[in-house]
Amino acid sequence: MTSIKQTLSILAIAALPALSGCGTGEASVVAEAETKAATPVPVEVTFPIRADIYATYEATTTIGSEGDAPVLARVPGEVVELLVEEGDWVEQGQTLARLDGERLRLELLSAKANLDKARGEYQRYVDLNERGLVSKSMFDGLRFDLEGLEATYELKKLTHNYSRIRAPISGYVSNRKIKLGQSIVESEEAFRITDTNQLIAYLQIPQAELEKFAAGHTATLEVDSMPGHKYAAQIARISPTIDTRNGTFRATATIGNEAAELAPGMFARFSIAYEKHAEAMVIPLQALVEEDEQTSVYIVSNGEVSRRQIETGIESDGQVEVLDGLSGGEQIVVIGQSALRDGSKVLARNNSQERYTG
Repeated sequence: MTSIKQTLSILAIAALPALSGCGTGEASVVAEAETKAATPVPVEVTFPIRADIYATYEATTTIGSEGDAPVLARVPGEVVELLVEEGDWVEQGQTLARLDGERLRLELLSAKANLDKARGEYQRYVDLNERGLVSKSMFDGLRFDLEGLEATYELKKLTHNYSRIRAPISGYVSNRKIKLGQSIVESEEAFRITDTNQLIAYLQIPQAELEKFAAGHTATLEVDSMPGHKYAAQIARISPTIDTRNGTFRATATIGNEAAELAPGMFARFSIAYEKHAEAMVIPLQALVEEDEQTSVYIVSNGEVSRRQIETGIESDGQVEVLDGLSGGEQIVVIGQSALRDGSKVLARNNSQERYTG
């Protein structure tokens, strides 16, 4: 019996360190959790603001120019003089190039000589006709011949004038397609003129969205060459017919480009504002916490946060409209939500005041 008691005593003494160690570990874990829960989490906060917010429709397309025209040769000939180059601004009617017009000049002189001769002969018969000394049919024949020669002269004059290739519109020379000494034919494209002061874009609007849009709605656009910079545009007109190929309506947007920062052919992303909510309560979109099909935000009060469900409306430009759930005076967490839960201690910094509170 004594031997059994001694053995049990030895086992009990041996187990004491193990039991002691187990109790210490559990206490350490609990203490660590309590310490972590008590340590404030740094977050960034802001307040809801009142501002106008717009419902928008996003679309992508290529910018073009309504003032874009090919310059065609009206007569055949050899290019003897180039007066402009690509990138030059030209006015409507300005001479861009000159063709060899010597043959046309000689034809014009011949037509002028025939006309002068016919006019002289006609004038001699005017007095005779008034005195009844020539037949009416003969005099009318002279008048008709004179009118025909006058028309021929004007046509030759116009043709000779076409030896100077002129700009049909004002704008920049966007393409020169002829070279000095080149022989070109009638209707061959010599230049292209593009007016970049007023640009356009054609936007495709789905049938289901058409009722939201009207001429006069404003829009903004961005291009890859100017990241972060937005340009103003406006819906000028909407086609009343549908494109059967894709089931959309075509809206034409006009873009002011007085600074010449945009160019035809650029790919642009458009945001069209079709509905305005004035003086709406808005908060940063990044403040939202989406979970279990519910939208919430974290509210900071007395150094702690509480999660509050809200109802949202329009989203635009990184902002979201709050329809219900906030009064407007709450501090909203915008950065650091992932580490929070109801009751979490926080060290809040207002992003506009640059100071910590809580």
